[in-house]
Amino acid sequence: MSASTLQWFKSSYSDGGGGDCVEVATCPHAVHVRDSKDLDGPSLAVAPTAWVDFAGWAAGA
Repeated sequence: MSASTLQWFKSSYSDGGGGDCVEVATCPHAVHVRDSKDLDGPSLAVAPTAWVDFAGWAAGA
């Protein structure tokens, strides 16, 4: 899938004032992450299990 066809969303924890935040898009075999201020920039794709591990770690940090 290309980044333009994914359904991107921001976390409810994101700064609504235009500050630093990321957007995430999920599909069956990957979780895609990108900078919300650079929509045409690079994105990172990780396995869903890696994303779950990271999100659990980040929630506890």
